[in-house]
This record gives sequence, C-alpha cells and structure tokens, in this order.
Amino acid sequence: MTVLWTSAEFVAATTPVAQPGEIGDVTGISIDSRTVGAGDAFFAIKGERFDGHGFARSALDAGAAVVVLEDAQRQDFADLSERVVFVDDVLKALERLGVAARARVTGKVVAITGSVGKTSTKDALWAALKPSGKVHAAVSSFNNHWGVPLTLARMPRDTEFGIFEVGMNHPGEIRHLIAMVQPDLAVITTIVAAHIGNFSGIEEIAAAKAEIFEGVVPGGAALFNGDIAFADFLEQSARAQGINRCYRFGSSEGADVHLDALTLEADGSHLSVKLFDDVVRCTLGAPGEHLAHNALAVLGAVALVGGNVAAACDALAGHGASKGRGQRHRLSVEGAEALLIDESYNANPSSVSAALAALGLVKEAKRKVAVLGDMLELGEDSQRLHEGLIDPLIAAGVDRVHLCGPEMLKLWEIVPIALRGHYAKASADLIAPLKAEIRAGDAIMVKGSLGSRMAPIVAALLDDFKN
Repeated sequence: MTVLWTSAEFVAATTPVAQPGEIGDVTGISIDSRTVGAGDAFFAIKGERFDGHGFARSALDAGAAVVVLEDAQRQDFADLSERVVFVDDVLKALERLGVAARARVTGKVVAITGSVGKTSTKDALWAALKPSGKVHAAVSSFNNHWGVPLTLARMPRDTEFGIFEVGMNHPGEIRHLIAMVQPDLAVITTIVAAHIGNFSGIEEIAAAKAEIFEGVVPGGAALFNGDIAFADFLEQSARAQGINRCYRFGSSEGADVHLDALTLEADGSHLSVKLFDDVVRCTLGAPGEHLAHNALAVLGAVALVGGNVAAACDALAGHGASKGRGQRHRLSVEGAEALLIDESYNANPSSVSAALAALGLVKEAKRKVAVLGDMLELGEDSQRLHEGLIDPLIAAGVDRVHLCGPEMLKLWEIVPIALRGHYAKASADLIAPLKAEIRAGDAIMVKGSLGSRMAPIVAALLDDFKN
C-alpha cells in the first residue's frame, strides 16, 4: 500500500512526549478501532461515549503501525515497547498531523460551510473535480473538531484538489478549524436558522459562518450565496480579512455565477448558468431546487480552482443524491414499486421545506407521503418553526403525513385530518404503522434531525421492501 506518512514524518508532525520503540510507516489514519487496517495509525481519542485508549490493544492486534496515546496514561501501557507513541493530547496530536498534511500539499484546497447544503455541495464538488485531477475530500459529514483534522491527516501529499466541510454549533468553532485547513477558496452555501438554539440570533450565526474567511490563504478567494440577506455582510467580512477576490452565486442580479434558467424535474434538473464570462448548460442527476442552487456554488468553485468546467458538468449529470440527503430507493410493494427518499440525516426549517418541494416534483406518485421527525436545536422558536412546516406540506401536495417526536406534535395538531397518517412520540414507534400503510405507487420521504433517529425508519423499510 502507498505510504501516507513515513515513520520519521509521523513522529516529526505529532511530536510525541515519549516513544518506547520503533513504529512503522503509516498508510492510513483511524480513530475507530473497528476499521483499523494493517499500516494504520490509530489515534485513541476520548469521545463523549468511548475512550479510544480502551481499544488501543485491539488496534495493534489488527495490524496498526502505531497507536497514539496520551502520556497521562503511559503507566497503563507499560507493557507496550513498540508501535506506540505517547503525546500530550491525542486530539492535538491529530491536529498537528493535519497541519503538517496541509503544509505539504501544493494543490488547491476548498473549504465549505453553511447552515444547510455543506455535505451535498462537498459531495457534488468531489464528483465535479474528479475528472480534473486527484481529489481528496471528507467522508460522510466529517466537519467537526475531530472530523476536520482527521480528513486533513488523511490527505495524500500529491492531492491536486482538497475539499473540506467545516461545521459549527457555537461561535468560534470555525475559527479554530479553518486555521488548520487554510483554504485557497472559502464557500458559504447559505445562512438560515439551523442550531439557532445555541446562538442569540441569526445574525450571530452569520458572524460565526464568516469566520471561514479568517483562514483563507493570501491571494485566495471567497464564494458565497448572493441571494441571502447577509450577502453584503459576508463580502464585507471577507474583505476585512484581506480577501479581494469575492464572488457571489445565485439568481440575484449581478451574481458572478448567475442562474439564468432552471427546469426542475422529478429525477433531476436542467440549468443554464452564466459562469463569470461564460455560459454553461448543465444537467443534474439529483432533483430539487436547493441542489440546483448548490450546483451554482460547485460550478463556481470548479472554475475558481482551475478545474475543467465541461467535464464537471458531465460528472454532475451522473451524480445522485447522497445517503441521508435525498438518496432514492425503489421498494417492492404488492408486486409493484414505491419510491423511498432518504433525507434522514438532518433537518432544519429550510432543509425540510426544500425536501418537501422535491417530493412535490414526483408527479407520477399515486400518493406523496411525508414522514417527519423533530427538528432540534431551534431554541425558543421551535414551536413556531415546526408549525410553519404546514405551508410547504400543503404546497408540495402531500397526501399523507406521519410525524414523530414531541416537537412535531405542534405540527400534528394543525395538519388537516384528511392528511393525517400516524403520530408517535419516538421514531421507533412509527415503523410498524408505516409499514402497514405503504402502498404501490407511493413516494415516501423521510426526514428529521439526526437526534430524531429517522435513519432506522429508512433501514426498516429497506429491509422489508427493498426491490
């Protein structure tokens, strides 16, 4: 396997307090002992539920080239004489390795943040840039305090395009992460009321998102949504950080990446885009107006980092929605088919409205079925924002509504009786009645915040009805 870090490079970057013996060259980085392979470096991070130190020996048994442990626990591992290093703090050692990875890469690095659309945009940009060179991007939604340094540490030295997703729940989080990423291009998808329970208001969310500009390298660029109320604020914030190359995408007049025309269909979209000084036409393999707007950011990013735009458009035509973010499955029901749309990963008022609008595009469905769980971290506005979903439900032409969670009870109380399916306090209690009611020709969309546990509903339907 290709060496990611030589043993000498690894030690130099992580700066151990103690190294009892030899370690091997590193071919991969892991923080999960269940996925450790031969040649991996295992970082024993302390999480909310597990302490990685408890799995260090199993990582060595799996063939890890080195396990990274905290010096404070050295006495507990006195029997280990090789393939181990002790550091001041395991997470900080991972961060140092991530910083070293960024320093050795000469390719272009893109960082993406936003209240919604980060992962979908990251995944689409990965597909769009793949024809232009070697791309490294975060898996899943690795956008937090351990996900970003882990993705950095895994970045090969010959990466031509690095793509990083940067998330936050509180002010100051992006500032810390973006200092490691040091992007050539910072992208902000949009700013809406997500995680607003942790902020004083949406203005504070905008300020926290704007922290991404603080890490942009000299001569770098900013690309952000020009259709939102905070567009001018974002440009001012970027320029205050010395970024002179500021660009906007959207439908608003004067956008540098401007949506000239959009045709929405049940299985995709067709766009005509004024991309700086050119006009391009692009077909998307995933449906929804929200994904079409994400595509503007993708095309702008491809152009700004020197990728092949024509090849990117071809790639986007074959790029479907990601797991938990609109991925579609065909179910076998009563000798015919039903459509399952998996939007189970996360939810806020903007993303739920967008998912409902995409469900509304499925014109061939005999019934449009919405299965919704609580939207979390909405603070004092939670009741109002849950009740506010009634309008996009009606506008999408939803025929049947199934809801779960204490917050969704507010919406359930105002859903017209003719549309009511089932309500449950917990998602697990919705599975049986939902299975019993599925019909051939249904289009079923499942969405909720991660903590609402809507993914098990999707898994259960796939288990029983997978085509």
